[in-house]
Amino acid sequence: MHPCHPGVGRVVHYSLGINWVDSRQEIQPGLHGSGSRGSPRRSISLSLCPSSPEAVVLLVYEPSSWAAVGKLVEPLGHHLVWWHHMNESHYKVSQEPPDHPGMEYCHRSATAEMEALLPGLSLLLVLLALGWGSGAVAAWATPPGSCELVQSTTDCTGRWLSSVPENLQGDTEELLLDDNTIQVLGNTSLLSYHQLRRLSLTKNRLELIEPGAFLSSQGLHILSLADNLLFTNYSLTAAALSALPALRMLDLSGNRLTEDMVSVLVWNLSSLESLSVARNLIMRLDSSVFMNLTQLLELNLEKNYIFEIDQAFEGLQKLQRLNVAYNYLPCVVEFGLTQLRVLNVSNNVIEWFLALESDDLFELEVLDLSHNRLLFFPVLPRQSKLHSLLLKDNEMSFYQRLPNGTSLADVTVQFLLIDGNSTNVTTVSLWDEICHSNLSSLRLLDMSQNQVWYLPEGFLAQMPSLTHLKLNQNCLETFHLSEGDPLAMLTELDLSQNRLAELGAEVGARDILPNLQLFNLSTNRLRVLPPQVFTYTRKITTVDLSRNRVDLCPQAAAGGEVEGPPCVDIRGIKTLTHLSLAGCGLRGLGGHPFRGTSLMHLDLSDNHQALSRDLRWLQDLALTLQVLSLRNTNLSSVVVDFSAFNSLVRLDLSGNSLTVFPTSLGTLKLRSLDLRDNCLPALPPDVTQTLLGRSLRELYLSRNPYNCCTLGWWDSLQQVEGLRVPDGQEVTCSYASRTLSPRALPEPVLRSCRWQTADLALLYLVLALPTCLTLLVAVAIVFLTFKQKLLKMVKSRCGVSSSY
Repeated sequence: MHPCHPGVGRVVHYSLGINWVDSRQEIQPGLHGSGSRGSPRRSISLSLCPSSPEAVVLLVYEPSSWAAVGKLVEPLGHHLVWWHHMNESHYKVSQEPPDHPGMEYCHRSATAEMEALLPGLSLLLVLLALGWGSGAVAAWATPPGSCELVQSTTDCTGRWLSSVPENLQGDTEELLLDDNTIQVLGNTSLLSYHQLRRLSLTKNRLELIEPGAFLSSQGLHILSLADNLLFTNYSLTAAALSALPALRMLDLSGNRLTEDMVSVLVWNLSSLESLSVARNLIMRLDSSVFMNLTQLLELNLEKNYIFEIDQAFEGLQKLQRLNVAYNYLPCVVEFGLTQLRVLNVSNNVIEWFLALESDDLFELEVLDLSHNRLLFFPVLPRQSKLHSLLLKDNEMSFYQRLPNGTSLADVTVQFLLIDGNSTNVTTVSLWDEICHSNLSSLRLLDMSQNQVWYLPEGFLAQMPSLTHLKLNQNCLETFHLSEGDPLAMLTELDLSQNRLAELGAEVGARDILPNLQLFNLSTNRLRVLPPQVFTYTRKITTVDLSRNRVDLCPQAAAGGEVEGPPCVDIRGIKTLTHLSLAGCGLRGLGGHPFRGTSLMHLDLSDNHQALSRDLRWLQDLALTLQVLSLRNTNLSSVVVDFSAFNSLVRLDLSGNSLTVFPTSLGTLKLRSLDLRDNCLPALPPDVTQTLLGRSLRELYLSRNPYNCCTLGWWDSLQQVEGLRVPDGQEVTCSYASRTLSPRALPEPVLRSCRWQTADLALLYLVLALPTCLTLLVAVAIVFLTFKQKLLKMVKSRCGVSSSY
């Protein structure tokens, strides 16, 4: 007897591996798995109870065949339950298998419509059919037709393949098999692909490449085997790789390889030009690991556990790019790789870097020593082509003199280099050695996040080509700009987050920062800048003075009067387009501080008293200003009038005291508006009908005390096409001391709001009607009670005869 209730009606039964079976018809052929010949046929039976309002489909299987769907549910012996409830699909994996394999179960019985369930069931059946297979290894095999073919490239990425498809086009040159489940690349796997030039097997389960796997693809140039399990059979895999005489690029990243395994794998690959063994278990490198890679140009060793390198790269005469980032190197000494162009040793624990004492020309162009523990400025090659030196996030300082004035100009440091039984002593002057390095080609110097509190005299004189100088997040107290310093090429200068109380400059020096475009002085202790410091910066576009205690100069006083306290004068800087004055403590600006400028971006955030008056002092920017930030400026609705700023596209008014939406905003064509953290109870109901509503693309609204009963504007905003409210999930409204989401107001609240917002005239009429009726009835009763007396009184007074 079927487990559904008697008299329920038809039972729909599907079976994979046999046929699709319905009580009404039989469809041929069925969905078959990829079972091997001679093996017993497996089946998945799915039974539906059409009578159940919470219809359940239980996967019934033979326990021995569950490995075929192991990709769906890893633990063997589990069974899958799929059911449809309230138009939602749920999946459940039970820890207990069915009592009797082959039985059919239904979870609950009752009448229900089956049509809503069948589409979801069909999708499940198709997924299971595509993934069904038999045998211990075969799982989720996909027909070759599912791969994408673009010219000579075949993309089979993420197709659940357990082996290389055999019937792809024979002229395939690029085969992508990433993100599959291939465990073995057999001798015959690539037999059909003689034209293969690139093969990618990244993110598989590859444990073995059989020795003859590449015999038919010896023209392979690029091979990616990253993120596999090659450590298990690395010696056999090495034999397979040795049959690739034309291999140029090899990626072995993420295979749990030790240095010995790497040595075996690449021993015979003398044609390699690029090798990546990143994210492995390499700890120590010596000259034997890469001995035969004489053509190698690029080597990636990042994210290993390397703590020692002993002449590992001496035989790599053509090596140009070396990446040893994210390891555990404590130092780099006797650096002598003259042919190297790019060296990345960032994110180690390096305390010093010492180049070999030699007059040979080093080809080094980029040196990245960032995120280490450098105590001293690196001792660089005397002759090099270095143009980028990255020293960010170290513990570096200069020691020519100490903060207390003590001079250490003649002090030297001795480094003891112990190699076995021999000890070499290297004597280094803390400053003279740096002066001997030729830095004439240096264009980028990043010394941010260190402990530098001064720059030695003549330090910048060694760098006439410098274009980018980053000294932010240090301990600098002074910085002097003089005509003699080679800053003529400088385009970016970052001195932010220091202790600068003074920025010195020679008055009248016409060659100071002539090409400077970005000047960042934020988060210092500056109160004033040198007079006319921007006079000769003919290309300056961006100045950041935020988090200082500076003030802006007002319009020049007439009649030769002396101006007020020291201030920063930016008037007349025609090239300036971006200015940040956030958190500068500006007070009630007046006059014309921006006259003669063409500012497009202005940040006045966190100046609580800057807008105590109106915005007339910004009128000089009305035609050019596009982005304006007035966040947290104690702005109120009384003093705000933005109607003159027709060029604005982005406005930040968050963190203020706005109680009414500024009506002047309705005439602007803003694309972004931030109203967070104000006191707005509502927005205008017709906000979407204004010019602002039609142009807005981004609107921030959260953390305002909106009234739940006046949310018509919110509903209108939801209908605006192209408008995005990024903080929409955080928007709330208040109702009777409750905080609710306007997206899902309870029905009782909606009813109450409708009553509260009804037409007041109708409300008054309803309230007055009972009173009027009561008065009318009272008048009628009085008249009927005293009718005779009233008539006599009228008759006696008027003298008119009556028929009564």
